[in-house]
Amino acid sequence: MQSDKFKLTAKDILEKEFKTAMRGYKPEEVDSFLDMIIKDYEAFQLEIEQLQQENARLRKQFEETSRRPTPQTAGTTNFDILKRISNLEKHVFGSKLYD
Repeated sequence: MQSDKFKLTAKDILEKEFKTAMRGYKPEEVDSFLDMIIKDYEAFQLEIEQLQQENARLRKQFEETSRRPTPQTAGTTNFDILKRISNLEKHVFGSKLYD
């Protein structure tokens, strides 16, 4: 996946040719360095794609979760919650709580 943000692809780097000059660089060293750059560039592009996919998955999951009804919207009120707590206290502590 080539993004509009990036000017080069790994293929562009691989196919780049440099002119030689009288006292220029050693072509083997340049090629070796460009090979390392290509590997890093491909790894970066792969990681970006994976992160974009994960981002899309998490956004979708968030949207699905945010559409689910919360206890408040599902008919549970604060009164219902307090009533449940009171019943639990009675069950755990028995009549000692209200003596």
